[in-house]
Amino acid sequence: MTSGVLPAQGLRHLIESGALYGSPAIRDDQLQPASLDLRLGPVAYRVRASFLAGPGRTVADRLDEFTMHRVDLAGGAVLEKNCVYVIPLAEGLALPQGVTAVANAKSSSGRLDLLTRTITDGGIEFDRIPEGYSGPLYAEVCPRSFSVLVREGQRLNQIRFRRGQAVLTDPELLALHAAEPLVTGDAVISEGLGFSVDLKPVKGDLVGYRAKPHTGVIDLDRIGHYPVADFWEELRTRDGQIILDPGAFYILVSREAVTIPPDYAAEMAPYLAMVGEFRVHYAGFFDPGFGHAAAGGAGSRGVLEVRCHEAPFVLEHGQVVGRLVYERMAERPESLYGAGIASNYQGQGLKLAKQFRQA
Repeated sequence: MTSGVLPAQGLRHLIESGALYGSPAIRDDQLQPASLDLRLGPVAYRVRASFLAGPGRTVADRLDEFTMHRVDLAGGAVLEKNCVYVIPLAEGLALPQGVTAVANAKSSSGRLDLLTRTITDGGIEFDRIPEGYSGPLYAEVCPRSFSVLVREGQRLNQIRFRRGQAVLTDPELLALHAAEPLVTGDAVISEGLGFSVDLKPVKGDLVGYRAKPHTGVIDLDRIGHYPVADFWEELRTRDGQIILDPGAFYILVSREAVTIPPDYAAEMAPYLAMVGEFRVHYAGFFDPGFGHAAAGGAGSRGVLEVRCHEAPFVLEHGQVVGRLVYERMAERPESLYGAGIASNYQGQGLKLAKQFRQA
């Protein structure tokens, strides 16, 4: 079998074989070109602290230890800012040998500063699921900037499956970029494709947004509903720099427009801790076709979800802040990001989550 990230048709094979299952049954509209959207179950558990199950222990056992109270999601419930919840997901796994999985927050979750991670029975890492795992999946959710109203069946995170080694080496990435440019401008390739922050926009001086500290609740089902000014402060600069405050959350944008060719997928990863104590990604999957001409794109810039740690930090235009790790697909997906499917962020620039009214 060909190694690589499994496309939508490969996920269907996993479903048909029982390696990937759901209750209720998995729907076609959960399938993305190279990932599957995961659904929240009917109950959430407010816990005292984040945790991993650890070897030989189940998440259910740890919930008995850490749960403060249960929250019914069937009719909708508010997850409070800075509280930690564990939510059983509707999907489960019985992975065959040779197939691993990795999960990540969906784009809209990341842009709302919803820390969303997947945990498993016996798990020793967030979001990483080893070959042969058989059991339930859980989402750990911690709203960091805004309290949110969620419901059973909503999709805050997604999962991707791979067979064997899929990550491109730097020489392979250089060769791919030479054959088909992956980024506008010069390519910075070191353990992935580096990208920098744009603090000198071509038009105007709006470079990003900072989450306001005291806001109302966001109902995740309300699309294009909320006025931006009620939840965000605009960031403007004319000198190409901003100062990040510890604990604050920012939405910025990459200077480069990136492309994911149809036979590849990518994941956003941090750059180096030595260049600054800040995190630049929460939602990290880039599907095949993102920004690609075959899917109606002409390069799309990456939205950066930034949180500063420890001390105030000066961020400057063109500073490299993250990297895209490219992976080969096991086969070309039957559909591409932005081509005939609901893709909210194709051709994006600086853009907030879909719940906010766009200018």
